[in-house]
Amino acid sequence: MTREEAERALALCREQIDEIDRRILALLNERTRVVEEIGRVKKEQCLPIYEPRREDEVFRNVVSNNRGPITEEALRRIYERILDEMRTLQRMRNEDRGGPGES
Repeated sequence: MTREEAERALALCREQIDEIDRRILALLNERTRVVEEIGRVKKEQCLPIYEPRREDEVFRNVVSNNRGPITEEALRRIYERILDEMRTLQRMRNEDRGGPGES
């Protein structure tokens, strides 16, 4: 492969990555809208934001459906971050609505 061919190949890969990132962003925003609804229901029912059992279910779901090449450990770290951000969002929304944070 020549340098020019390599640069073209990299450009194509980067275009694919950019498109995938836009799809991931759309899915994260879709997930966030559902989490906002969950937060509203939890606030109305005075339920805690943090539910360790539910988070364990989320981890089991993604790990059991993973076909690679991403490792289970990497997937867990990614989802730990996503879940942490979703809890933060619920807390912020509760504060905006004048409610308590985590119970």
